[in-house]
Amino acid sequence: QVQLVESGGGLVQAGGSLRLSCAASGRTFSTYTMAWFRQAPGKEREFVTGISWSSGSTYYADSVKGRFTISRDNAKNTVYLQMNSLKPEDTAVYYCAADRERAVVRTPQLYDYWGQGTQVTVSS
Repeated sequence: QVQLVESGGGLVQAGGSLRLSCAASGRTFSTYTMAWFRQAPGKEREFVTGISWSSGSTYYADSVKGRFTISRDNAKNTVYLQMNSLKPEDTAVYYCAADRERAVVRTPQLYDYWGQGTQVTVSS
């Protein structure tokens, strides 16, 4: 089992940047595929990006491609989400998710572990 704790959210103006972190407990972090999802008020939770446990391959939603970057540091049990050129439509609660030895998938129901979420608000 793994516990996930997100941090780094906040209020930023359009065009600005934020870096989210997700710290995981446990000694097997390197065997977990990690992903970021987000949920805006009144909307379903949507896939933002994911990074494979095995190859380190990364995947992005079209809406964030070229602006967001996911990375992981297995020595620190942490995954990061660097968000640049933020837009008001990026406003949402951002969640970190994990699943062991799985390919990156975009369906939230397939992830076993979730953080509590961190609010990102982008003002226009």
